[in-house]
Amino acid sequence: MTDRYQLHASLGYQTTLFSRISERRFEAVLSPLGLTRVTWCVLLAVGQEGLQYPSEIAAFIGIDRTATSRALRKIEADGLVSRCNGRDDKRMTVVSITPMGKSRLADATKAAEENAAHYGAKLSWYERDMLSTILQKLMEGETRDVSGL
Repeated sequence: MTDRYQLHASLGYQTTLFSRISERRFEAVLSPLGLTRVTWCVLLAVGQEGLQYPSEIAAFIGIDRTATSRALRKIEADGLVSRCNGRDDKRMTVVSITPMGKSRLADATKAAEENAAHYGAKLSWYERDMLSTILQKLMEGETRDVSGL
């Protein structure tokens, strides 16, 4: 056993650092669209996945309800989604995407695809497949709620 912890060699440090670098790069292209990574994920959940309830949106993204509500308030104020009470249960909030939200989602998704292609081009198809398999294996049994990070 060594006396020194090799921070830069640790898997946790390397994956965290890459995640932050990738996120900053993506946030830079989302910013002119008035979005963040989280607000884009909310638009994706509603507009592409058809999710309507804040709790299912939060679970899909892997964030808590408070962060989801904050993101929904922001994109609702920007006219990208609308929220209303449920028909049968007035305590339920139902979220839907607006036409402007669909347009913004399309632009942001193109940016996400370009960001993924930027990093994907650095790896062979085998390396991309292996990295995805390894990351999925590391996450098995772990919570998707990363709101505290």
